[in-house]
Amino acid sequence: MPEEEVREGIGFILAQQFSDDEKIRAQVLREMQKFGNLKTSLKKGAEDEHGTYEIYHDFTTPVQKLKGHQVMAINRAEKEKIITVAFDFDQDRLFDQIGRRMIRNRDSDYAGMLQEAIKDSCKRLIIPSISRQIRRELKEKAELNAIDKFRGNLEHLLMTRPLESQKVLGFDPAFRTGCKLAFLDEKGDVLHIDVIYPHSGDHARAQADEKIRKLLKTYQPQTIAIGNGTASRESEAFVADLLKDFPQIQYALVSEAGASVYSASDLAREEFPDLTVEKRSAVSIGRRIQDPLSELVKIDPKSIGVGEYQHDLPPKQLDEALDFTITKVVNQVGVNINTASPSILKYISGLNKTSIKKLLDQRSKHPFTSRKEIAAVKGISAKTFEQAAGFLRINEAENPLDQTGIHPESYDLANKVIALLNLDLRQFRTEPFIKALKSYQNEQRINEIAKKTGTDPVIVLDILKELENPGLDPRKSLDGPILKKDVLELKDLKTGMQLQGTVRNVTSFGAFVDIGLHEDGLVHISKMANRFISDPSEVVSTGQIVTCYVLSTDEKRNRVQLSLLPL
Repeated sequence: MPEEEVREGIGFILAQQFSDDEKIRAQVLREMQKFGNLKTSLKKGAEDEHGTYEIYHDFTTPVQKLKGHQVMAINRAEKEKIITVAFDFDQDRLFDQIGRRMIRNRDSDYAGMLQEAIKDSCKRLIIPSISRQIRRELKEKAELNAIDKFRGNLEHLLMTRPLESQKVLGFDPAFRTGCKLAFLDEKGDVLHIDVIYPHSGDHARAQADEKIRKLLKTYQPQTIAIGNGTASRESEAFVADLLKDFPQIQYALVSEAGASVYSASDLAREEFPDLTVEKRSAVSIGRRIQDPLSELVKIDPKSIGVGEYQHDLPPKQLDEALDFTITKVVNQVGVNINTASPSILKYISGLNKTSIKKLLDQRSKHPFTSRKEIAAVKGISAKTFEQAAGFLRINEAENPLDQTGIHPESYDLANKVIALLNLDLRQFRTEPFIKALKSYQNEQRINEIAKKTGTDPVIVLDILKELENPGLDPRKSLDGPILKKDVLELKDLKTGMQLQGTVRNVTSFGAFVDIGLHEDGLVHISKMANRFISDPSEVVSTGQIVTCYVLSTDEKRNRVQLSLLPL
């Protein structure tokens, strides 16, 4: 065998041995992570029609400074064959460092062959392998961050303040198929369904105007919830003009993300078997403003539109995180057992399909008047009742404690606390009762009660607070929807203009704010505070009402850049 082939064979063997050396691999990993750059470029012949990934057509950043949203965007662009991705670092320096450590006699006749084997091993075996490892780790970290961001956004969205005790008109805009109308009573029950065609010419618009005026006088909604999808701008202009003659009515733009998914679901068909998909969507849009939590739990969270690259995330991990979040919120808020839907009851701790059906069957015969009646339902085990009872409220219960979040196991303790305060449950919710409870919410008095009842001061304080605000809905302290009378258009915006908006989505790089336009404006993380922040969630949350300022507009691309800082 020729010497050249022998040397080549030996080189391959040495390269494989170097590739299997954990110390060398660790050295390459450190070098690439510490000093490497990730470079992306537009793939030859590729077209990015809408400029979605324009920033990554020629992009370089240190590996250690890559942000999660950049990793997700790069991975998606690469998957769509728009860009190529590579690592860039000083390879010659790395080869030399490894050689000085591995080749003891640099003057040896074999030193050159060993150095070439090191170079070959790194280029052909180690660097590609370490590149995949780094990108895998970056991807996993970015996914965890995106899931956490999604979870936080969903929690804040579900905690949006409900628009209580109001009749609402759900308005689902469309052009060709007409705008679907759903008039809902204060409880969200459907009063009337209709369709108008305000965007199909002057004659149809006049007919739509006449019809909706009659319907508004008949059903008297206080708020119109307009979906923010197709034809929403035109529908908003139509409604705003109409409401000049109905000063008692306001309107709000409502995100309709996921409404079509729900409307075509088995759950929607079961709930409204006689309605078309579009008309179910109008009901969903109206109910979203009346009680966002009860309506949004019917929809796959991934369709609600508050995530970041959610379709690129591992489904199992995402579903587990979102289910946990919904369960947490539902149990934190609690539900009225006499009005709660199966969709929301399934998130109550301890309940499953079988126990929910038994509760609903019993409720259909007569409303529950006490938690004891829940425990007495045939098929509801003691364990199920123990887990669920504290989250199931009965607003008109015979026992006032059944209206609170106090668990039945703590009723004896609650009654002892009430007796020690010389109060009577018959005074429940009265001003003297509440005033007395507040007066005892100091450390000394709480410790006294805890000592006399043989319990923990923290538990005593929880009971006092729950008695003071029985069944308090934590959402009531949060921002409600922005109700409007007139229309805002992109051409109306001027740099520096102050506006109010609702945060619709929070991402790693900023927040999208609904200021009443068809597309949400973007507040970049750099325009959120007069200090360094690493995460927009430090400043804003989904559903929050914010004061913002117009930074710039792009009418061609229908985009608005906003700032939370005055210009």
